[in-house]
Amino acid sequence: MERMKERIIVKNVSKRFNAGFKKGLSALSRLLSFLSGNKSAKVIDVLRDVSFSAKEGEILGIVGKNGSGKSTLLRTIAGIYDKEGGIIKTRGKLCPLIGLGAGMQDRLTMRDNIYLCGALFGITTQEIDKKFNSIVEFSELENFVDTKVYQFSSGMKQRLAFAIAIHSNPEILLVDEVFAVGDENFRRKSSEKIKELVKRGACVLLVSHEIELIEKHCDRAILLENGRIIKEGSAKDIIKHYLKLK
Repeated sequence: MERMKERIIVKNVSKRFNAGFKKGLSALSRLLSFLSGNKSAKVIDVLRDVSFSAKEGEILGIVGKNGSGKSTLLRTIAGIYDKEGGIIKTRGKLCPLIGLGAGMQDRLTMRDNIYLCGALFGITTQEIDKKFNSIVEFSELENFVDTKVYQFSSGMKQRLAFAIAIHSNPEILLVDEVFAVGDENFRRKSSEKIKELVKRGACVLLVSHEIELIEKHCDRAILLENGRIIKEGSAKDIIKHYLKLK
């Protein structure tokens, strides 16, 4: 039997944020502290020595309470955030489905944004020409192709961004609450498209507060608490453990 390729390797990764000056300091105290070089800023360790791997054809769920580091982990793997330490290796075309719609230009039409965002997702102009109708159909926004995006609702922007991203044929998908996009029909269609990519060898990291989604779609899961992985195993077992913590 052929051994599955590891698409993602995360080893001893840490990430911290500077939360600014400590509360209670006067403006003068902050100025004097800054000029003297004293560190009055509060540093928060968001990820602490995180290690795991994910293979092709696998959907790995990431669960944890708010503030546990789930979204930060995805953003660090995607390269949106710099890590403080550790190693991150990815193998294959990576597509972060994070903050969908954030990269769109409001003053451009939907048509123009498909080409712009497609380029950001690594799709050539020639490929977009071929996939344009499929992207529009998937987004269910056929009546708005020549409408400027500033007239779109946030949900419409998210659906369009997802449709573009999913047509880039990614081999690694970083998914942050993307199943909340659109109505039930669109969510089901999105789920089926992701499963199709997984069958072809893609790897998915899925962050969601919807426990049913994690249990339904994920092979394995990891549980984060205060930036650390406290448990890793089957999705069913991890969810049971997570619910005990709530």
